[in-house]
Amino acid sequence: MVSSYRGYRAPQGMLSWALHRLTGLGVLLFLFLHIIDIFLVGYGPDLFNDLLFIYHHPAFVVGQIALIASVYYHAANGIRIIIVDFWSKGYLYERQLFYGAMVVFFIAFIPTAIVMFMALLNEL
Repeated sequence: MVSSYRGYRAPQGMLSWALHRLTGLGVLLFLFLHIIDIFLVGYGPDLFNDLLFIYHHPAFVVGQIALIASVYYHAANGIRIIIVDFWSKGYLYERQLFYGAMVVFFIAFIPTAIVMFMALLNEL
């Protein structure tokens, strides 16, 4: 009996719930940083321009790729949540909708990530 145990695997609903919250927090963190960045314009263009080097740092570019992944996943999963919530039979197809949202995410994200990664390589 023990040999047939394959470990705990989170169901799709719980996994999508956790990822939705994490990606939402990631987007919120970006918005907070963006507000601070725009706030610095009020102290003069020199200070703002002096801090623009941050956007070209490779770590920041990787963060931008993670931000795009967060936005794409959050949007695809949000549509899945709307379908489950507003379609009376949506809960019956929750697993299929989760996999559909993942397919939409990867179809949108992979080309975008390639373009962003190539731009990163061109800057190095």
